[in-house]
Amino acid sequence: MSKTDPIVVGVDGTPASDRALAWALDEATVRGCPVQVVNAWQYEALVDWTETTAQREIAASEQLIEEAVQRVAQGRAELPQIDRRSLRGEAAAVLEGASEGAAMLVVASHTDHRIRQMVLGSTSMHVVRHAHAPIVVIPVTDREPAEASS
Repeated sequence: MSKTDPIVVGVDGTPASDRALAWALDEATVRGCPVQVVNAWQYEALVDWTETTAQREIAASEQLIEEAVQRVAQGRAELPQIDRRSLRGEAAAVLEGASEGAAMLVVASHTDHRIRQMVLGSTSMHVVRHAHAPIVVIPVTDREPAEASS
């Protein structure tokens, strides 16, 4: 691990992912390394029945990333270098791949409901088992409701 290895953080526009981004920015500032802000998006033309295109999904993903960075960066005196990445694919796989060569991977836990995690799976649970870098999972707090997606 070197000072140029980035801290990768997954964002999805939720308050929990904003807290993960804030943590990653703080840690990167202390370490003097860059941050890669990653949002995963999916679009399957034959499955997605909405009137959308892959270009719209990319634009929405890029906007989500930019809005998250703006919210979390507001009022900070110092920011590390921030690289924004909108990547196509299922969130767990995208983040697993993005963790290669990273100093660490930061994600938020969106649900503490065990049955939902067993049935639907969990992005944070997947990356804890499969990521190529150390993992930081920011837990759901008692100040915010658990969210259905992860």
